[in-house]
Amino acid sequence: MNDQVVIVRPIITEQSTHFANVRNAYSFQVNRKANKTQIKNAVERLYNVKVTEVRTANRRGKPRRRGRMMGQTSNWKKAVVVLAADSKIDLF
Repeated sequence: MNDQVVIVRPIITEQSTHFANVRNAYSFQVNRKANKTQIKNAVERLYNVKVTEVRTANRRGKPRRRGRMMGQTSNWKKAVVVLAADSKIDLF
């Protein structure tokens, strides 16, 4: 898997911005088949930073209703990447 396939998009919320400032931790939506090593290597290559820790969580899709029909949003995977003290991503 190449780096653009592993990292789907950054997650930018109030909480993720707070953790980026306080704990130097950044959140990304990643490919569901990617493992922690692939995520670490992709972030290091794409953003030129040093990653110290990767935490992942599989998120279940939420049920949604459209008229009479019930559906569900897609399941997805979230990764929280903690960087070294001297590294920073300017995206957030």
